[in-house]
Amino acid sequence: MDCLHPIRLEASLRETIWGGQGLEREGWKHLPARNAAIGEAWETEVNTIAQNGPYADKTLGTLVNELGVTLLGKQPMAIFGPRFPLLAKFIDANAKLSVQVHPDDKYAAQHENGKLGKTEFWYVLAAEPGATIVHGFKAPTSRAEVLRAIEEVKLEQLLHEEVVYAGDVIFVPPGTVHAIGSGVMLYELQEYSDITYRMYDYGRLTAAGTPRELHVAQSLDVSRYEVSPKVKVQPVALAGGQEYEDRCLVACQYFVTREIIFQQSENAHGYMKGKTGDSCVILTSLDAEVQICYGNELRCSEMLARGQTMVLPAELGNYCIEGTGRLMFSYVPKRGDEAWRLWEEKNREFTR
Repeated sequence: MDCLHPIRLEASLRETIWGGQGLEREGWKHLPARNAAIGEAWETEVNTIAQNGPYADKTLGTLVNELGVTLLGKQPMAIFGPRFPLLAKFIDANAKLSVQVHPDDKYAAQHENGKLGKTEFWYVLAAEPGATIVHGFKAPTSRAEVLRAIEEVKLEQLLHEEVVYAGDVIFVPPGTVHAIGSGVMLYELQEYSDITYRMYDYGRLTAAGTPRELHVAQSLDVSRYEVSPKVKVQPVALAGGQEYEDRCLVACQYFVTREIIFQQSENAHGYMKGKTGDSCVILTSLDAEVQICYGNELRCSEMLARGQTMVLPAELGNYCIEGTGRLMFSYVPKRGDEAWRLWEEKNREFTR
């Protein structure tokens, strides 16, 4: 494969006890069955299948192995090693999720056989009136107080719940006790890690009538027993152009996510030109219908529609995205990245 191409992926759908049919009802995905309780669509899971070009029918993991740094980029390789760095998801909470917490990279490396910790963010796509998320505690607390509340099935009395609305952006650093409430649909981006410690599940039972497995000791090890300094972050406007608006939604050492909104004039679609660099780019269409042009004189192209995700290899080179609607644009930044710098200036609570 001498010429690199964008990689359009078919999401891996996950049934959960709290899932539903919302991803199809809202036009994000085609679900396999009407009674399937789909809670998550994993967009960049390593077993997702490429849908286009010479990569068709290969898994993302296979392409990472074949293409290496030309796909991943130098910056993801430096931070994450030779693995795909970020996992993007759509999440439909038809019922509230368990209360969870994630370790940082240091704890995960020491206690989870060298695995990554997990930093993540949420972009709320839709929320029923009054729908909430959990983010940290109502007041400073302690390991002993939290353990007692778990044992007495009263932890919700200590948790901070926040009402959310479509368009809210929520950053979830490691150590943040959190949960997604019923009636919330969101887009999530995270470090590619499967380490989740379930702290509390409201006393719910499985279909077999037994309590769900909890990871109380690990949860207590990694939790921050404090009020979250900030729940909803402040996106930052970037220098876009006449053809598109550009906002940095969230930024940290692991990822930057920008929201690109293409402007449609009377005679033409909006467009954005760019060039890949030290990181692959994850594009997810929220409501965008776009064409990605690339290759020699931008003569090659691929389409991306609502709810679809595509990866631009780091060494793809010049590209032009043309169309209408809203697009998520994520990558692993280098220190000094302008979007990251501007975002930190507006959200200093996360840099302390």
